[in-house]
Amino acid sequence: MARKPNYGQQRADVNRAKQAKKEAKQREREEAAAKRKAAGQEGHESDPAEAAEVDRD
Repeated sequence: MARKPNYGQQRADVNRAKQAKKEAKQREREEAAAKRKAAGQEGHESDPAEAAEVDRD
């Protein structure tokens, strides 16, 4: 005889997968932003006043 489905466990599995995908996407966005920021600051001497303005964004 087949076992009764465990809907709570199935929902938890879906939520775990969803959260892992969301975290991976966020990590990729942060890495891309860090690369853009590093590329933008490569040739520039940063002034502390300018750095403060960038940090506020």
